[in-house]
Amino acid sequence: MNLLIDVFRNSILITGLVMVMMLLIEYVHIYSRGRTFARLQSRPFRQIVLAALLGVIPGCAGGFAAVSLYAHGIISFGALIAMMISAIGDEAFILFATIPKIGFLLVPLLFLLALLIGWLTDKWLKKSPTPFVADTHYALHHEEGCLHGAHTAAWGSLRKNLGSIDIKRAALLIGLLLFIIAMGLGFLEHEPHHQALETQESSSGHINIFTERWFNLFFTALAIFTLFLTVKASNHFISEHLWGHIIKKHLLTIFLWTFGALLCIELGMHYLHLDQWVLRNGYVVLLMAALIGLIPESGPHLIFLALYASGAAPFSILFTSFFVQDGHTALPLLAERKVAFVKAKAIKVVIGVAIGSLLFLGGV
Repeated sequence: MNLLIDVFRNSILITGLVMVMMLLIEYVHIYSRGRTFARLQSRPFRQIVLAALLGVIPGCAGGFAAVSLYAHGIISFGALIAMMISAIGDEAFILFATIPKIGFLLVPLLFLLALLIGWLTDKWLKKSPTPFVADTHYALHHEEGCLHGAHTAAWGSLRKNLGSIDIKRAALLIGLLLFIIAMGLGFLEHEPHHQALETQESSSGHINIFTERWFNLFFTALAIFTLFLTVKASNHFISEHLWGHIIKKHLLTIFLWTFGALLCIELGMHYLHLDQWVLRNGYVVLLMAALIGLIPESGPHLIFLALYASGAAPFSILFTSFFVQDGHTALPLLAERKVAFVKAKAIKVVIGVAIGSLLFLGGV
């Protein structure tokens, strides 16, 4: 019973953090009418750097923008590869919500590798797959409100919003408020030895800002800011963008995948001695990480993040998983130009397994 409670609590924590970050990114993206990402597209950076930067953006917006640029023949196949290497989709939110220290190491590493491999790809592959035309996959909303001013589309009257609150806004506000209370009061914190370590560091006079408590307080502040934005947002923004784009499409999926991955890991650790099996068959798990990384969807790859976070898997397995997978940023590419998708994924698998194998043999 305690195991289920811990898994449920951790799933709520991770899902809540992910939702807060995704909501904030949606605010930035829509309020700027996409200019946050369009500015990257218009700057005279090299195509590979541009695509890699777009891939680093958590979620799918940056990756979709890069695929759109490739679709219109604006960036090369090597640049597309760079985006697919640096992009880890929605898993980026969960990575920084669970093990932020590794996130700040892994994301820059993937970005640098994306630059190098993207450049080498364009050098070696003289003939890239022909870009397809896809004018309908990546556009912002074309409703009247979104076309005629982002400020009007995003913000409404505070008095009017609170005076006639609808069910979607109410659900968002209640959910955010409950999450803020739980985070602020420490109800979602876990692993008492972490708290003991923080107490020890505090008594020694050293403040470590990379502790669970500090990160929870930081995300509590972000959640409070998101709560304010949700109160101020227009009905169109709440209904179409926050509810339609974030809550309906991502909330249940992220929670179920997170809960399932954590439950499998905890049951495996307690009853099947999964940690010992991974240690004995680490290279097999590494190859499994690469194969599952081929799936163009966010969720299945969380099992390897959970394995690493629990201490059952080495960094080499986590690296291989994140190198090969790219969330669902390449789904439109798969739908419209399968040859380009297959070639890109093949390159990623070969290089990801090679680098992961070197790390594994080095004991990393």
